[in-house]
Amino acid sequence: MTTSNHTGVSHTVFHLLGIPGLEDQHMWISIPFFISYVIALLGNSLLIFIILTKRSLHEPMYLLLCMLAIADVFISTCTVPQALAIFWFHAGKISLDRCITQLFFIHSTFISESGILLVMAFDRYIAICYPLRYTTIVTHALIGKIGVTIILRSYGIMFPIIFFLKRLTFCKSNILQNTACKHIVLAHVSCDDIRVNIWYGFFVLMSTVVLDIVLIFYSYVLILRAVFHISSQYAYHKALNTCGSHVCVTILFYGPGIFTTLTQRFGQNISPHIHVLLADVCILAPPMLNPIIYGIKTKQIRNQVVHLLFTKQT
Repeated sequence: MTTSNHTGVSHTVFHLLGIPGLEDQHMWISIPFFISYVIALLGNSLLIFIILTKRSLHEPMYLLLCMLAIADVFISTCTVPQALAIFWFHAGKISLDRCITQLFFIHSTFISESGILLVMAFDRYIAICYPLRYTTIVTHALIGKIGVTIILRSYGIMFPIIFFLKRLTFCKSNILQNTACKHIVLAHVSCDDIRVNIWYGFFVLMSTVVLDIVLIFYSYVLILRAVFHISSQYAYHKALNTCGSHVCVTILFYGPGIFTTLTQRFGQNISPHIHVLLADVCILAPPMLNPIIYGIKTKQIRNQVVHLLFTKQT
């Protein structure tokens, strides 16, 4: 069904359905959403607090981890409260400007997290391949400049999306079958030609997330090559252990996203609610599990958490 532009109707208010086809199950679906959001907020806030307040953790690796935790809190807060409002109060009404703002920050933060993971891979590469020069190469000033670059890249590359969406006439429908506003989801309810949106979205994906994945993979090829030349068994295991947390977080971040992209591209027969749930997993899982992974696998953080929670009362 198509609606031509001559009607002069362009919706400025939209309705987010939540999980299409599972509206009667929204109350039950809200439980894992709420639990994951609480864990993400508590875990990442604790991580940020420990890193910022303990001078011994004011090292590049932990500062990057703090940046990742801040991004996790931000992207969770951009999406989960909106989803819970739909599940609990059927409050899916959202204006066009607010919808564009939400999708802008969701996509920008996702790109920022990808950039942080790339820099963390670079940090591990320098630490393992050039350990004696690590402190002179990876300085606090360099981390600050990298942080600014990550923000400028993510927000700068997403900025044109605002204008590509603003030019469209939304006369097909004002119903969005999702829990949050997404670029292509919103573009598809337009009755205009959205090829520019599709191609620019593809360019953004390739020049940020896909490029980051390739560079992370290349970094670990170099890391593994260096590790296999280490003669000391202790140094060998220590080198692998320093990368363990980052590898787990990287797989957790990119894995669901790749799977979701493949199902959207080749799973035309898959129910719409499956696509929405998979997309939500990409948002819910990493912020919830990242602080747990680093808390378990990073000795310094684990010790600080134990000290903060269990020895402060004595």
